[in-house]
Amino acid sequence: MKALPIYQVDAFTSRVFGGNPAAVMPLEEWLPDDTLRALAMENNLSETAFFVPTPEEADADFHIRWFTPTVEVPLCGHATLASAWVIFNKLGWEREQIRFQSKSGPLGVQQTDDGWLELDFPNLAVEKRPTLQLIHEALEGAPDTALFVPNDTNYLVVLSDEAAVKAAQPDIRKLGELGNQGVVITAPGEDCDFVSRYFVPGAGIDEDPVTGSTHSVLVPYWAEQLGKNTLLAKQVSARGGVLRCELKGGRVAIAGQAAFYMEGSVHLS
Repeated sequence: MKALPIYQVDAFTSRVFGGNPAAVMPLEEWLPDDTLRALAMENNLSETAFFVPTPEEADADFHIRWFTPTVEVPLCGHATLASAWVIFNKLGWEREQIRFQSKSGPLGVQQTDDGWLELDFPNLAVEKRPTLQLIHEALEGAPDTALFVPNDTNYLVVLSDEAAVKAAQPDIRKLGELGNQGVVITAPGEDCDFVSRYFVPGAGIDEDPVTGSTHSVLVPYWAEQLGKNTLLAKQVSARGGVLRCELKGGRVAIAGQAAFYMEGSVHLS
């Protein structure tokens, strides 16, 4: 029987039971995809991150992949941050930066002077599109125009203010008809630059507590709207999270804290 290490870390928060919980499973080599999917389903968190070392690659330290309980996703922020916390704090990593290779290209994580973890993520392009009728039916008050993110299969819907984002009660069953496409709702913040929430029930996540990857779109959008490149963001889900962000040309820096919850072993026959 093979024993595999597993960790659970709450990302984008300084306290346990806040932020977004991610399962992190370091591997020596890749397991079959069916096994990875089964493990993620068993963990039943919004994301499980798996990574393997890549000593043969000069430009990457690890190859990372992310699975919801139902699908593999191309990019995930909170589980990358959680993975970096495990590598820095549990696996004895002594370098200042961790370099991941992923389906979305190279990603980096480094520790800031005050102990936050800063993700180096892509700046994802968006396309203006008429808001889908399905989104209109699922989300009261949705505007007639939305932004589509082709590289992350999401729609970005801008609402009037923070109160509207907090009060939104989308029809989760209806949004599930989008399949693997999610909906981000956002607005200017009251005590931060902007707020957001994220729903992707078609991928097994009714509402994601804190979503780092959506900030690869949110940060460029709000940087242009607000005329500033350094932004403080909050995801106003029930668990909530805080993200310090900066637009850096073709890249986006997304920093957050992490709280360690548990570690153990998974036993596979």
